[in-house]
Amino acid sequence: MAGLRLDAALAKLLPDYSRSRLSEWIKDGAVSVNGKPARPKDKLIGGEKLAVQVRESNETLAFAPEPMDLDIVYEDDSVIVLNKPAGLVVHPAAGNWSGTLLNGLLAHCPALQNVPRAGIVHRLDKDTSGLMVVAKTLAAQTHLVRQMQERSVKRIYRAVANGIVPFDGKIDTLIGRDPHNRTKMAVVKFGGKEAVTHVRVLERYQSHSYIECALETGRTHQIRVHMREANHPLAGDPVYGSPRHTASDEVKNAVRGLGRQALHAYRLSFVHPQSGETLHFEAPLPQDIYHLLSVLRLESGFDSPLSREEEWQAHSDADEDDGWDEDDYDVETVYVRD
Repeated sequence: MAGLRLDAALAKLLPDYSRSRLSEWIKDGAVSVNGKPARPKDKLIGGEKLAVQVRESNETLAFAPEPMDLDIVYEDDSVIVLNKPAGLVVHPAAGNWSGTLLNGLLAHCPALQNVPRAGIVHRLDKDTSGLMVVAKTLAAQTHLVRQMQERSVKRIYRAVANGIVPFDGKIDTLIGRDPHNRTKMAVVKFGGKEAVTHVRVLERYQSHSYIECALETGRTHQIRVHMREANHPLAGDPVYGSPRHTASDEVKNAVRGLGRQALHAYRLSFVHPQSGETLHFEAPLPQDIYHLLSVLRLESGFDSPLSREEEWQAHSDADEDDGWDEDDYDVETVYVRD
């Protein structure tokens, strides 16, 4: 360890904790070197005695368990995979300090009190439904976070977009805070973070398109912002959508009945933190999006409403590789107009 910064050395010595968390502990005085306070950037020369006081995060101290019904798809000693319903906030924040998924997870598995953010490693918007993975141990959380950083976690979404999306493509932009409205995200020219979404059209209707979106990155509101940028915002999106989008009264009523954006985290795959096996999960569309697609299909002259079997098998051949492949897409970047 000689010559390493203190935070880098601790990351090697305590691999169950992230480097950022260890740096926080150092700054808070929870780490001493030879009995004296230290700084994250202090260099080690070898032979020092390090003392670390493991601290629970403010989140685990502040949030209480709240029993709730959770749709658990898979669970073992390391991870939980669940199907989140629309309307459920993932993490407590201003205006939602209780009744969140985090509170429900703490009631379901009390040991998550000892894992930062109750093991949550990625989020879904409040009104987006679908699959999430939660880590049950610090080691599993660190492993999954690294997979996220390395972009090896595959996340496939199903959505209904306004207008006729003409072809498959890749949207590659920078996303940051909207300079005109800090509560929203937007595609920006400078200062944002790289955001890549792969879009595949599953079905086209008179006024909408049924699409599949594969995330290469995971920025806040990424799919919603990218489809807005492509001039095909998601149906029912209260923030980035187009309430004046032309459609029949029956379709408008079905969209209005959603009360949310038509977006569902359909497929999730990742490497299991303990076994090293790649796990694959799917969650069929919830009833509200399923109903909207059935209305769209009938209006557009399809033989029947979308059946559950058709929805489950839609583009099954393309799904067999469990993810996207850049060779499957026609263009590098697409901004399409109606």
